[in-house]
Amino acid sequence: MGFLTEFREFAVKGNVMDLAVGVIIGGAFGKIVDSVVKDLIMPLVGKVVGGLDFSNYFIMLADPPKNYAGPMTYEALTKAGVPLFAYGSFLTVLLNFVILALIIFIMIKQVNRLKRETPAAPAAPAPTPEDIVLLREIRDSLRRDKA
Repeated sequence: MGFLTEFREFAVKGNVMDLAVGVIIGGAFGKIVDSVVKDLIMPLVGKVVGGLDFSNYFIMLADPPKNYAGPMTYEALTKAGVPLFAYGSFLTVLLNFVILALIIFIMIKQVNRLKRETPAAPAAPAPTPEDIVLLREIRDSLRRDKA
């Protein structure tokens, strides 16, 4: 079997195609969740904790350059080359992960609930083998003859 034939058989197998679809949908779903967290949830969380943006929570590990006159924000200091311990950015990513995990958990729980089948009625008993039926007829016939 040639290399191209083997590759074609591998590539068109159901599992590979399912995985490809899952990765593509997962990427799109990740962008949606990222937007939900970044644009909807984080502003609310920031409002609750005092109107601060988590992305600007950091500790400067060195002083900015002497000629630096820009704002003391994460983006501006990073562009200026100042090393920062950006724990706010980490908190944002961590919150994104927790929310994503929660959404996936709820989604899988609902899918599993929908997949659950209603309890099936008990299966009908298997038909009695022909030889057993014949033996029962003989037995019943002998009982009638004795009576």
